[in-house]
Amino acid sequence: MKEKVYRQPSFTIALIPVLAMAVLLAVGYGLYKIRPQVLLIVAAFITGCLGMILRYPWKEMEKGIVESISKAMPAILIMLCVGVLIGSWIASGTIPMIIYYGLKLISPHFFLFTACLVCTITSMATGTSWGTIGTIGVAFMGIALGLGIPLGPAAGAIVAGAYFGDKMSPLSDIPNLAVVVAGSNLFDHIKHMMWSGGPAWLLGLLVYLLIGFQYKAEQVSSASMELILSTLEKHFDFNLFLLLPLVIVFYFAIKKKPTIPGMLLSSVVAAILAIIFQKASLTTIATAVNSGYQPQTGIETVDRLLSRGGLMSMMETQLVAFTAFSFGGIMQRTGMLATLLNRIMKFVAKTWSLVLTTIATAILSALITGSSYLSMIIPGELLAPVYRQKNLAAKNLSRIIEESGGIIVPLIPWSMAGVYITGTLGVPTLSYLPWAFMNYFSVIILAIFGFTGLTMAKRIREDETLPGS
Repeated sequence: MKEKVYRQPSFTIALIPVLAMAVLLAVGYGLYKIRPQVLLIVAAFITGCLGMILRYPWKEMEKGIVESISKAMPAILIMLCVGVLIGSWIASGTIPMIIYYGLKLISPHFFLFTACLVCTITSMATGTSWGTIGTIGVAFMGIALGLGIPLGPAAGAIVAGAYFGDKMSPLSDIPNLAVVVAGSNLFDHIKHMMWSGGPAWLLGLLVYLLIGFQYKAEQVSSASMELILSTLEKHFDFNLFLLLPLVIVFYFAIKKKPTIPGMLLSSVVAAILAIIFQKASLTTIATAVNSGYQPQTGIETVDRLLSRGGLMSMMETQLVAFTAFSFGGIMQRTGMLATLLNRIMKFVAKTWSLVLTTIATAILSALITGSSYLSMIIPGELLAPVYRQKNLAAKNLSRIIEESGGIIVPLIPWSMAGVYITGTLGVPTLSYLPWAFMNYFSVIILAIFGFTGLTMAKRIREDETLPGS
């Protein structure tokens, strides 16, 4: 039987799909707001056409797509479990209780510090930066007006806290997508981010504390904040046992046990607690697990904050991941990705140059697309093989693309996040940008780690996507 002969792609041909994707996303998503998964399918189609020019049959490219998706399946399954976890935790009252006591920490004497801290807690508990900004953030802006605090710093503290909590939350789609793209483990990834995100957060809180001394502190009651507290207290029965689902997840993470069984066990316990303490019906719990929790408190702010979770809430992220891996699978199978990587390897001989290249690619992707998802997918897909060749753990890559891409996006005026925050808080992006310290402190720390080699973990196992292995 005659052996198949494929043409080796030149650098120019290999570069065409990447440029096509950049143009599609910049124009289609950035200008016309077309959903990214549609544009990624078009980019995959263009790549497939080039593959056929290189004499690759469709069956061969299809194998590349299947292999690319199959490698990410463990992390994709975790994303589905996250949807189940959020829905059950809200139904049980676990997340509402965390929000309630987080809001109790408010101290007008240290407004910026407290706003950032409470938004961090809320975002970490709910896994949503946008939800935190649109609810708790709006309430804090009302307090800022009452205290006479400039709105730029106030909005900056809210955004920094909300996005730090988002990136550190196992319930958020941002870290879950980062680990899918990079091929790392969710809890390894979150723990690894503490080396850069932790100091950035603490340093930011210190700056807010020092800045806060110049503002006149007066005790002001916030009607919106009191309304949120009273509504949560009225509609949920808080009990210490509601922390049990949280303890289970942390136990599985600390003991390095398989992630998915831990999440499902936590969800089952949360469902039981919902029946015992919240008097929830099985239908209510099943709906929360599938479509997300549907609160009916009668208060729009609280309903908006708690309308989260469910398997269906993860479908948008899943579609983006599947279409991105389709593009990447064809690139890899046809040799175009290898051609690009060979050229890139000439510029990343050292760890520091690889780290800086990753940071620059993530920031550039964020500026071009204005999308948190795409600012992680593009550098992740392109550079994951380089990290493997350099024997660097995938959690290094997932950390860098999340903190240099996903968390930088809200500081870009033309991004969806920037537009949302401006419209919600009533503060222009460039006014709150200088005050969102945590968002760019992390990037500076990452660059320092890249130059020094500190916290750049080596790869210790073959398949880093297998939780608990």
